[in-house]
Amino acid sequence: MTRKPQSAFRVGAGAIIVTTCTVIPVFLTGASAVQISAELGFDPAGLGIIVALYFAVSALVSLPIGRLVERFGAGVTSRVAVLGAATFLLLVALLAHSYTALVVILLCGAWCNVMGQLSSNLTLARSMPQERMGLSFGVKQASVPLAGLLAGVAVPTVVLTIGWRWAYVIAAGLALLAVLAAPRGAGPERRDRTVPQDRATGALAVIGAAAGLGAAAANALGIFLVASAVDRGIDPGLAGLVLTLGSVVGLLIRMLHGWLADRRSGAHVAVVAGCLISGTVGLILLAVPGSVALVVGTVLAFGLGWSWPGLLQFAVVRLNPEAPAAATAIVQVGVYAGCALGPVGFGFLVTHASFPVAWYASAVAMAIAAGGVMLGRRMLVAHRRTRELVPA
Repeated sequence: MTRKPQSAFRVGAGAIIVTTCTVIPVFLTGASAVQISAELGFDPAGLGIIVALYFAVSALVSLPIGRLVERFGAGVTSRVAVLGAATFLLLVALLAHSYTALVVILLCGAWCNVMGQLSSNLTLARSMPQERMGLSFGVKQASVPLAGLLAGVAVPTVVLTIGWRWAYVIAAGLALLAVLAAPRGAGPERRDRTVPQDRATGALAVIGAAAGLGAAAANALGIFLVASAVDRGIDPGLAGLVLTLGSVVGLLIRMLHGWLADRRSGAHVAVVAGCLISGTVGLILLAVPGSVALVVGTVLAFGLGWSWPGLLQFAVVRLNPEAPAAATAIVQVGVYAGCALGPVGFGFLVTHASFPVAWYASAVAMAIAAGGVMLGRRMLVAHRRTRELVPA
């Protein structure tokens, strides 16, 4: 008996729910860090270590998990990812009675985020109508800042009222309910294994490395923006509002990128490079004193410099329809590595130099990332032309 095709709404909603639930553990830890550290005894540097190691582990497991998602299909792996996230959330609530235990549990659960992301990519690539795929990737990627927003809401409503451990219990319960909304994948697509899958791995690796540099520069925004603004004499309340503005603009631009992508015939990777160039300007402005430069720089850095992940994943999927999860996994290695190393390097520069020096260094990294993305695009175009010249 054949399954009834899923509606575009259910496919998109399922991908958003899976992505949000599997990334929530690290965001909830960051949002509740003050309360957790008061009980477990660690400082902000300890939190930075957790985040860096979490994304480092994600980078290490991205490629093998990409192969698993391709092998078993999005239906199975999305449910495994959500159930895994629920399990590790409960383990934090019940067993994290020391800093070491917290770190070990979170790192052991890092694979859930990777599998959730890649299974959602495969779901959208296989089940979403072509004319809506760009928007669906934009909205799906907007679920990452949405997870941060939900974690922030949990602080006054749960963490400060009944305790941080209950926040993890409630999040685990919501993740269990999310299993019902996970996409009904039809299983792995059967392919002729004797035919080599041509993914232009070299070009994807270059794009992934460039994306890692861009992520390294952009990921420091949410962590250091307020502290940097206060250091330059900006009122803490205004700095916090500017951070909120940047986050909202970034979320909206991610969805706008997807909507526009559905109306273009190509050049998506070139648009990613343009976003990185605009983000470079924003990072330079963050090194300039004054509230005007802070606001404009934040809007450019968040709204464009950190708005491209969904568009890049969409472009990679369109260029590699035979194995979308495995192809995006190659790029995600660089993104996760950048998210791990970026805040560490930024903090080192702030400690040994200053915030302006760190912002200028981030701008240089993002500019190099733009050049790397364009180089990868040229390699992809050359690879495609070569394939067209070779007889089938």
